[in-house]
Amino acid sequence: MTLRSTVPRCVMALDQGTTSSRAILFDGEGRPLAVAQQEFPQHVRAAEGTPAVGQPADMAIVEHDPEDIWNSQLACGRAVLEKAGMTAADVAAIGITNQRETTILWERATGRPVAPAIVWQSRVSAPICERLKAQGLESEIRSRTGLVLDPYFSATKLVHLLETIPGLRQRCTAGEILFGTVDSFLIWRLTGGRVHATDVTNASRTLLFDIHQMQWSDELCRLFGVPRDILPAVRPSSGDFGTVDSTLLGAAIPITGCAGDQLAAAFGQGCTAAGQAKNTYGTGAFLIFATGARPVPSESGLLTTPCCDVGGSPNYCLEGAVFVAGAIISWLRDGLGMIADAGEIEPLARSVPDTGGMMVVPALTGLGTPHWDPFARGIFVGLSRATTRAHVARAALEAIALSVADVVGCMEKDAGMPLTTLRVDGGASSNDLLLQMQADVLGIAVERPVVRETTALGAALLAGLATGLYADAHAVAEARRIERRFEPAMTDGDRRRLRDRWTDAVARSKGWARPT
Repeated sequence: MTLRSTVPRCVMALDQGTTSSRAILFDGEGRPLAVAQQEFPQHVRAAEGTPAVGQPADMAIVEHDPEDIWNSQLACGRAVLEKAGMTAADVAAIGITNQRETTILWERATGRPVAPAIVWQSRVSAPICERLKAQGLESEIRSRTGLVLDPYFSATKLVHLLETIPGLRQRCTAGEILFGTVDSFLIWRLTGGRVHATDVTNASRTLLFDIHQMQWSDELCRLFGVPRDILPAVRPSSGDFGTVDSTLLGAAIPITGCAGDQLAAAFGQGCTAAGQAKNTYGTGAFLIFATGARPVPSESGLLTTPCCDVGGSPNYCLEGAVFVAGAIISWLRDGLGMIADAGEIEPLARSVPDTGGMMVVPALTGLGTPHWDPFARGIFVGLSRATTRAHVARAALEAIALSVADVVGCMEKDAGMPLTTLRVDGGASSNDLLLQMQADVLGIAVERPVVRETTALGAALLAGLATGLYADAHAVAEARRIERRFEPAMTDGDRRRLRDRWTDAVARSKGWARPT
């Protein structure tokens, strides 16, 4: 069965990521027609303000200029139409997907940001998290949100801005300032300031959203000291988010899809039934394990979060976040100068049969699931005189696979069901050696789809379902096609020994940057 087109037009996905913005046009069969991409600057520094290359050795502050986000995304929207030889009149709808948790505040009257965007990777609010934990608030926050109290999420970043920018809290209380994750900021700008909205997958990553009541929580706003009126309206992921101002792209296009990147990717991968799971290899690695109509509380440090809302009935998943995946390759390139291009990593790693006994723990911005240690730092262990850059390259890929395997184990335990296949996507999923390593350390098959831009595909499908470009959710699920399947080739004994050594290495990285 294929997707059935009801109108002879396409849908545009705006995919706003951590390091670049993209726009992709999809046809009525869910196939990409054209892509435009533009990188934008990253602003990283150490906590005390000294410049840092890559991730600093201590508490990383990671920021974006919201204007760079906006300008690059708008430019991509215009460029993809030109590349496809189309106009805005050919676009049935727009779907937005975005880096989650990144926090932006802007003026209601002008749309101008009042501060840099604090990126999801930033550890700047770690002291605020420690303060709230000391007040005994972590348990209540987790029970309402399904999240852990970590600087990863938006509310603590918002508290940091409220506490460090003079007069900001008063302006928020007076109704002058709006808060949003990147999707809300883009929707505000695209609609000319007419719509201040988000969807459930983004709202649920703020620490301010009750996933049981499926609405903003007045009690959580009180705990964090966040003025309730600055928050956007929460709408279904597939539905009405306003209309693009006709002056921006050449015609008024409805925005009918919105989802945070990882949940959009899960939707694009067809992970909608309990027991299905995907992993996206991007800057980090993010796993989604669908659990169905009930939220499953985690005892293993996983996150419980809503899936994309298509039909109005809530569905949930368990999520695990590995903060550094593809970023370790970028760091080997930019921080160490070990490679000139990310594409060099696979042939370099293949030039040796193993890592020579060394391991890399890529905790460059702390550890995510299941450890949640913002004070962990990256380490190399097992170095010898025989260690070469090829061994380091292979160990870096192995570390990504092992980090993901840790999360999968937690998911299987908490969900009470085994995973038989892992669906993968993202930039690093083109690395065959990495995916073979992933199958080996998991002991299950790994599947790579034909369309690897599943994050953008998910946003496009959400938008197309709302407008009738795509027939129904069942057709969407069946649209996915497999390009290659990787089967495990490692023995059980070798797998167990490798994972035991990894556990030991990770333990050595924990707490390294904790203040004394």
